[in-house]
Amino acid sequence: MNRIDPRLYVVTDRTLSRGRNHGEVVRRAIAGGATLIQYREKNLSEEEMVEEASRILRTCRAGGVPLIVNDSLEVARKAGADGLHLGQGDGDPRRVRAVMGRGFIIGVSVHDAEEAREAEANGADYVAANGVFPTGSKNDLGPPLGLQGIASIVGATDLPVVAIGGINAGNAADLIRAGAAGLAVISAVVSAADIESACRSLRTAIVSGRI
Repeated sequence: MNRIDPRLYVVTDRTLSRGRNHGEVVRRAIAGGATLIQYREKNLSEEEMVEEASRILRTCRAGGVPLIVNDSLEVARKAGADGLHLGQGDGDPRRVRAVMGRGFIIGVSVHDAEEAREAEANGADYVAANGVFPTGSKNDLGPPLGLQGIASIVGATDLPVVAIGGINAGNAADLIRAGAAGLAVISAVVSAADIESACRSLRTAIVSGRI
């Protein structure tokens, strides 16, 4: 299994970033303590995404933080990214592993313990437990998992479990106490007026949850 530090996993979203581009968001997030970055973009061509991901990768390399690309294996491969994140039904981790090799990071979104076990059996390096709390970023995930749902997924797999959905500095520590290895955040960082400060507050809450 590839070793990653998923404590503060920041996911980009152009529509929530107050007009700031992905590169600026990533630079500030890393300065504030982000440990993993996911490039998530739905509205550009593949060529444009490769170009943008390549620029972001240079920022990540300078900060010593891996870059994960959402959904598109081709964008991840062409940009030289460190990994790929797959939603349910977006691709087979086994195929990605066959193409990219053992050093490539593969994450899979899951909604329950069964999907977590399946992701682990198929060679994922981490799972993202999606829809922990209500969120405006996604509205098609069904009822929120809550702390009990996170604990159930954590108990079903040996992989690191990253919680995502409605996470902020006020609930972050509880998720760490429930067993999450890290927190994936979108609006709590991307939409913040001060991205670095938002990341530092989340890191403080994560430390509190581990004490």
